[in-house]
Amino acid sequence: MKWDKWVGKRGEGYVIVQFVLFGVIFVAPFGTRQWAGWPWPYNVVSQILGLILAAAGLLLAMVGVLSLGGNLTAVPRPKENAHMVAHGAYRLVRHPIYSGIISGAVGWGLVHNSLITLLLALVLLAFFDVKSRREEQWLAERYEEYAAYQKRVRKLIPFIY
Repeated sequence: MKWDKWVGKRGEGYVIVQFVLFGVIFVAPFGTRQWAGWPWPYNVVSQILGLILAAAGLLLAMVGVLSLGGNLTAVPRPKENAHMVAHGAYRLVRHPIYSGIISGAVGWGLVHNSLITLLLALVLLAFFDVKSRREEQWLAERYEEYAAYQKRVRKLIPFIY
């Protein structure tokens, strides 16, 4: 694969891009012109929904980390001594940490009425979709039962995608 040079043997390049995106999403509401948002009462609903999405995303990501246990790694290639995880948050979605981060980014954008942050959350979704494709190639190579798991459980958005 021609992308492997920048991605690295274990997917280190994805991690670098991901952290740059996190930083940009975090500062976007403070460094850009703020959208006035929806009129009252929709603005309040937006902020409440944003808080709920951010909290749910944080919870999902944390449960994903706990479900992985000793299999957790910063890079997308699974550890040599890892085993396949399909319990806990991984029963709900194949990439709960990514899903939680995406949900948190959308919530962050809604709380701050930041259109640019919401657009960047879509960029983050697209990025995690690409990153998870490569990760799933590695997982399918390592675990023969991964193909059946892919058919049973959605990828990034529980029950939807």
